[in-house]
Amino acid sequence: MISPLAVVSSKATIGKNVSIGPFTVVHDDVVIGDNTKIENSVTVFDGARIGAGCHIFPGAVISAVPQDLKYAGEITFAEIGDNTIIREFVTVNKGTIAAGKTVLGKNNLLMAYTHVAHDCMIGNHCILANGVTLAGHITIDDYAIIGGLCAVHQFVHIGSHVMISGGSLVRKDVPPYTSSAHEPLAYIGVNSVGLRRRGFTNEEIAEIQNIYRYIFVENHTVPKALEMVEGQCAAGPHRNHIVDFIRKATRGIMKGYMPQLDN
Repeated sequence: MISPLAVVSSKATIGKNVSIGPFTVVHDDVVIGDNTKIENSVTVFDGARIGAGCHIFPGAVISAVPQDLKYAGEITFAEIGDNTIIREFVTVNKGTIAAGKTVLGKNNLLMAYTHVAHDCMIGNHCILANGVTLAGHITIDDYAIIGGLCAVHQFVHIGSHVMISGGSLVRKDVPPYTSSAHEPLAYIGVNSVGLRRRGFTNEEIAEIQNIYRYIFVENHTVPKALEMVEGQCAAGPHRNHIVDFIRKATRGIMKGYMPQLDN
């Protein structure tokens, strides 16, 4: 049902069983998938591509132009995958010529006041808690959880299955399967709770912990740690994923283990 108090362009493509609340504005070049619910007072600008089964709460702004002075009005997009929940006052900017689009995958939860800047690429099943702020060109892999009020530097890559503590400043890449906290952001262990919830076995978790012992706990340089991992740890999907991620980390990776000091 579309409220008579909503302003929905006749040029927009609206799927079946879509609900649009009062005072919501939907611009021309917009596609909204079946069974999506958009509450009141949402603004959906040109370039929005919203999947099926999504739920967008009041005050959200989808596909606004990038907050980037280099943006020159090129046609770009903001893609939101199926079954994604976008809570109150979230802002998702469209892409620039660099990537052409900002992408949120499927089954994500963006809590209130989250900001997703231009050209970000977010995977599936991610949770961005209240007030998370993403600069441009950030990549977040599947099943990442980012705590409230985190701020993430442009071009950072956050790996799959990570847990980042609330209030963190994320300036470096965060390798997969890890938990991180402190200032500056540092490894505090493997995200074993999250991995168990997603079906990882105790043996797989122990393997990942052993790999990160070389990388983060024993205080080696990164090249030396990777050399030791490849020499001492059996090849497999988790080892290969970690090594490949770190080798491709253009911003470098977060700091190693920092034990809590007693006050």
